[in-house]
Amino acid sequence: MNKVVLMGRLAQDPEVRYSQGNAEPLAIARYSLAVRRRFKREGESDTDFIPCVAFGRAGEFTEKYLKKGMMVAVSGRIQVRSWEDQHGQKRWTTEVIVDEQDFAESKATFEGRESRNTTKPQSGGFDQDGFSAISESIDDDDLPF
Repeated sequence: MNKVVLMGRLAQDPEVRYSQGNAEPLAIARYSLAVRRRFKREGESDTDFIPCVAFGRAGEFTEKYLKKGMMVAVSGRIQVRSWEDQHGQKRWTTEVIVDEQDFAESKATFEGRESRNTTKPQSGGFDQDGFSAISESIDDDDLPF
């Protein structure tokens, strides 16, 4: 089974192009999704930037509604493809082919975050959305479920 589910923020505005051919033009949207890792190893980045591609209606949706910084949930499949560059070297890429994409935050929350342009915690350890980070030192026995 080839199924991937991701949630993260768009690292940049989507790049949308339309196919050229005999048939009706097909929207092809490309964007990078910044997905935080749950655990960070020393010396490693705690965010992965996952390339995503949305075709057709999903591409049109991307062009119309998604922009840099938005939190989205994406489901799709992983595709690995190869090609030869102009120097004859074989190149590989791995990307997520989007089947579904949904907003993972409200428009008001996104616009509020965009206008403040910061995610640093405010006083009391809470961020602008009223959430605080859970300490990794919490024991599972302390959780109510």
